[in-house]
Amino acid sequence: MAVGHRVATRSVLGYAIEREELTANPLDRLKWKPPKVSEVVDRRVVVNPRQARALLIAVTYVGQQRRGPHARGQRLMALYACMYFAALRPAEAAAPRLPPAPHRVDWLTLEKSRPEVNQRWTDTASAHDERGLKHRAVTETRRLPIPPELVAILGQHIETFGTAPDGRIFASERGHVVASTAINDVWAEARTLAFTPGQVTSPLAGRPYDLRHAAVSLWLNAGVPATEVAERAGHSVQVLLRVYAKCPMTARPSPTSASTPRCWPSDARPRSRASHHMVADLR
Repeated sequence: MAVGHRVATRSVLGYAIEREELTANPLDRLKWKPPKVSEVVDRRVVVNPRQARALLIAVTYVGQQRRGPHARGQRLMALYACMYFAALRPAEAAAPRLPPAPHRVDWLTLEKSRPEVNQRWTDTASAHDERGLKHRAVTETRRLPIPPELVAILGQHIETFGTAPDGRIFASERGHVVASTAINDVWAEARTLAFTPGQVTSPLAGRPYDLRHAAVSLWLNAGVPATEVAERAGHSVQVLLRVYAKCPMTARPSPTSASTPRCWPSDARPRSRASHHMVADLR
């Protein structure tokens, strides 16, 4: 049982004792100890900037055979880009809103997260309950800089797809919060387009979340101070250094490339499967 699940279970049992539904916590009688679970990121899942760009391009090809002006993956490409260029968690990437003018567009201010849970456990009967940021008070925000490449990608996304009625940058075709199944399914297909067969069967970027690991690893290996990386990623410094202790990169990029990893121009993204060889060239 994961640490979070154990804490939640103990809280439920403690509440049952307060309500006098139970007289004691039955878990206290158990002598079994759960096996240790590594919190350290597996370096095998971390993509380099070249592979990350190949994946983002490949995403735009997913679903091109469907009817409509845009492929399924094109609507989600900017969301994945936020995970890579800004190290957002998936629940955080689903929640950002377009800042009102005249706010700077080269910063993202995260206010809420939209984790996906069973509808029975939310207050709104929705699978995406609005919550505060992880490890922060409900009203606390996180402000982080975003590189020009991501600014351009977000600008093109908003120009093409607009925003949700409540101002969220990312939404499904019907205006709902993007489902985790859609995010995972598109990602799985993009890996088959961007990677070799051997890479597809490996742990490399096996989950969209691994884009966040790639971003944090890149920043740390480029010499960005741990305090700044922790602030960007929403970690404490202690957790940051523990989780990413085993993610050195073979090539050490410059601090500039860590803060603003290079990406293709917003108007140069290939849009047809005929240009798929461009993805292979980035491997």
